Amino acid sequence: MLAFFTTIRDAITHWWYEFTLQTKLLAVATLVVSLVMSGLTFWAVNTIQQDARLNDTRFSRDLGLLLASNVAPLIADHNLTEVAQFSQRFYSSTSSVRYMLYADETGKIFFGIPFWEPEVENSLTIKRKMQLPEDYPSDDDQPIVRQHTTPDGIVTDVFIPLIVDKKYLGVLAIGINPNQTAVISTNFTRDVTIAVFITIWVMVILAGVINALTITKPIKELLVGVKQIAAGNFKQRIDLPLGGELGELIFSFNEMAERLERYEEQNIEELTAEKAKLETLVSTIADGAVLIDNNMQIILVNPTARRIFAWEGVDVVGSNLLHNLPQSIQIEITRTLYKMAAGECESAEFRIPLQQPTKRTIRILLTTVLNLQRESIKGIAITVQDITREVELNEAKSQFISNISHELRTPLFNIKTYIETLHDYGEDLGAEERQEFLETVNHETDRLTRLVNDVLDLSKLESGRTYNFDGVDLGQALEQTLRTYQLNAKDKGLELVQEVAPNLPLVIGNYDLLLQVFGNLIGNALKFTKAGGKVAIRAYQLHPHPNFALSSPETDLVETENHTHATLNEHNHRSRVRIEISDTGIGIAPEDQQAIFDRFFRVENRVHTLEGTGLGLSIVRNIMQRHHSQVNLVSEVGVGTTFWFDLDVLEEKISPTKIETANADSLET
Repeated sequence: MLAFFTTIRDAITHWWYEFTLQTKLLAVATLVVSLVMSGLTFWAVNTIQQDARLNDTRFSRDLGLLLASNVAPLIADHNLTEVAQFSQRFYSSTSSVRYMLYADETGKIFFGIPFWEPEVENSLTIKRKMQLPEDYPSDDDQPIVRQHTTPDGIVTDVFIPLIVDKKYLGVLAIGINPNQTAVISTNFTRDVTIAVFITIWVMVILAGVINALTITKPIKELLVGVKQIAAGNFKQRIDLPLGGELGELIFSFNEMAERLERYEEQNIEELTAEKAKLETLVSTIADGAVLIDNNMQIILVNPTARRIFAWEGVDVVGSNLLHNLPQSIQIEITRTLYKMAAGECESAEFRIPLQQPTKRTIRILLTTVLNLQRESIKGIAITVQDITREVELNEAKSQFISNISHELRTPLFNIKTYIETLHDYGEDLGAEERQEFLETVNHETDRLTRLVNDVLDLSKLESGRTYNFDGVDLGQALEQTLRTYQLNAKDKGLELVQEVAPNLPLVIGNYDLLLQVFGNLIGNALKFTKAGGKVAIRAYQLHPHPNFALSSPETDLVETENHTHATLNEHNHRSRVRIEISDTGIGIAPEDQQAIFDRFFRVENRVHTLEGTGLGLSIVRNIMQRHHSQVNLVSEVGVGTTFWFDLDVLEEKISPTKIETANADSLET
């Protein structure tokens, strides 16, 4: 039973909360009005009833006093027949009298209308007595009035003492019926009140139903529609056949939704395109980009940042940035990030070296992201730049400046020293000493000239200038180089051997640049080969196999200062000519074989016996890269070294063409 009442209570509560505020207010107002009306009606009925009872009481008392004054003398004379006749006439002429009873001083009823019937007294006769109120005074001449309820309604009882000459003879009891007019008026008022109460609630219920059908339901539909529109569902429509203001409102809502839908359809493609452009821009920029909110949660990250921070394959969006950064970066930027989120600073920059996953140096730029009004911070934009190459270039630049300064300082110091000595003590010096000083100055000047020329040559090669490439006769170029170094080889006691295949085809190249390559390689071979040794120059043609590409440098990895990239030989269908420069010199240790092509690296840095600028092989490597080739070497310490490279053959059917257009003067040699 308790569960049943609980269910009913919950249902009523749910039903009540389903009503709108307007309906609830209407119900409460109706309840208050109906209660007030009911209260006023019941108050009016009660007042009428009280007035009717008061009038009945007065009428009964007056009527009883009138009757008692007429019958009291007759009772005193014991003229009961006259009393009966008078009472009968009085009862018949007065419709409001219900009964009339006469009792003696002991309370015994000796006459009554309408139920009095004379009877013969015997021992079994029931003696009727009037039960008077306990507070009835027998010596008071004032009547007592009371009311009692019968099946036919309320009856007013009036007890009038019969006193003649101050002698108490008994009591007259009269029952008076209520005033029918008052009763009818009271009943009518009550019925009207009930009818009004019921009518009010019927009207309230009808009004609620009408309100629910014509106002509440459309408003709920409109509310749902507005929520759908706010959520971005512009296809929402309201289909209710209503007129008037609500009909106009629904029509306006549907028209608004239709316009929004058309606007969305017209602009969604543009918005999507702009979003795609932005995402593409962010994802393709060379710098890493990370966007976080004020709680350090990652909102956006591009592929470059994922690669730098090793986030490939990891879903970091939505997670805390500081939990995903390398520890070295986290330590550096955590405090600054929190300061920026609190608005204490707007930007910051960091340079941080990384060891994992690869050794590199990165620059991190932090910038706050403000709202349109620039009043509050919405997040922090993080730009990550890999400046490893920049750092390396700066280090190389510093090293280059340091090396060139050292290389220039030594010959300049020697030249200055000997010239000052000649200037200050020239007359005191002998002819042989002066000649020796001048030879030393000349030697140092030549050394300084070579250094400057090498630096200029290397600068030209790395500046991006273009050169004219034509057909080159290798035999002529090698012959010219040998004539240049033949005397030098003879002075050192070295054998300079030329092994050039006859009838070599022309190769594609720049004559002056190739002369510089031959000169640098042969000059190094002569310099690092002891007396009695041998330096050989070989040139022969390579023919490609029809089933596979040449095993030659152009199919290998080509290393440049900027990066290393794989270059497939684009001319495998052509023959090539290989040039080798071999010596029986000191050789190059395996750990030095890659470093010898770096600027200012010299083998004599380890053996400390010979002089050199350390730029010759860097120049050779750059020239070979211009010829789309690569310098290779085979060396063994104490045995000797062989440098070799390949050049493309100029096809006989193709006239000499300019592979690269010259935009500068020819190279100074």
